[in-house]
Amino acid sequence: MHEVTDDHWHEPEGLKNAGYGAWKRPNTSYDDYMEGQGIPIFRGIGVRRVQDMPLKPWPRMGGRGTFIQLYGTEGRWGCYVVEVPAAGALNPEKHMYEEIMVVVEGRGTTEIWNDGQAKPHTFEWQRGSMFSIPLNTNHRIINAASSPALILVASTAPNVMNIFRDRDWIFNCPIAFPSRFDGSQDFFKAKDDIVPDPLRGLALRKSNFIPDIINADLYLDNRRSPGYTRVEPHMANNVFYGFVGEHKTGRYSKAHAHMSAAVLVCLKGKGYTYTWPRSDGMTPWKDGKTRNIFRQDYEPVGLVTAAPYGGDWFHAHFGISKEPLRLIGWYGPNNHRKDKAGVPGEKDTDEGAIDVTEGGTAIPYWLEDPFLRKEYEETLKREGVTSQMGEELYRSPAGARETAIV
Repeated sequence: MHEVTDDHWHEPEGLKNAGYGAWKRPNTSYDDYMEGQGIPIFRGIGVRRVQDMPLKPWPRMGGRGTFIQLYGTEGRWGCYVVEVPAAGALNPEKHMYEEIMVVVEGRGTTEIWNDGQAKPHTFEWQRGSMFSIPLNTNHRIINAASSPALILVASTAPNVMNIFRDRDWIFNCPIAFPSRFDGSQDFFKAKDDIVPDPLRGLALRKSNFIPDIINADLYLDNRRSPGYTRVEPHMANNVFYGFVGEHKTGRYSKAHAHMSAAVLVCLKGKGYTYTWPRSDGMTPWKDGKTRNIFRQDYEPVGLVTAAPYGGDWFHAHFGISKEPLRLIGWYGPNNHRKDKAGVPGEKDTDEGAIDVTEGGTAIPYWLEDPFLRKEYEETLKREGVTSQMGEELYRSPAGARETAIV
């Protein structure tokens, strides 16, 4: 190994390798941006409640805030919490990245307009409202109450900043995108129509504004747990992918594995998530491989990263309250199942919803680690909740393979 001195590079001697061989991970452009904002940056597996996170004044935004960069989302998508001053507003801004906002606390209005537009589009929001800021539109968030409002935001800022590395262009580009914001009067009118998503045929709702995502209708899905309901909000023609799903009271999801960047946001109920490397097998407690297991507890509005550290981790989600467990799933712009490497036209599968016995990554209840069921039932008893996990779920179906493809 040779050191570089005064920018002078030396070839290695003999059969030694060139370069240092080890280094400290450098900042990305988005890391530089976050550090330059003067507000906290939280990194970890999850957050029990974003309402309890420390906030600091954020001059660029005109409120207080903190960044949230959960493990596995680095460079894939960004997240932050911002507080809107009581009876005040955030600074107007526009940017060349997408944003999806969920109101954690408060009520107010949002103004949206393109350069040169005389009158902005305006819509009202409240706790539980979910909406998207169309790409590169001017917008202003206004608080209508005498107490601060709190908003959780997901964005594609890391993707854009790390590629272009020119903040003036990102924040001051004059180009409008009619395919993202057509200026129609009903653009932010809530729409309830449900259609099948074109790739997997799952329930999709095309609406740029959802007044109350905490109580909005969801539709039978069954892929994660018996009676599981779900919908995919498709907003402002975004490429940022997400969904909202709900487990019935007294039920929990099958453990399953997929790539990194998936983050779950608890909207209703309370629960916990276990996540562990797929390489440690389907029964890590039984096999004594517990050193890499992480648990995150949460309640509204808490977050957990489902597949950290490069992905391909098993994870299972457990609702433990008397009301159903409702979760947002945020994956970012390039982390949907369809984005797996391959040639267009090749057959692919929804592997996270297919059992390991059939070539997928979901662990059927009858093959899971016995610890999960035991702890869940004990937890429900403490919470005064009746388990709805029938004994039949833990029996091997007739004709099922006894060996899993992992």
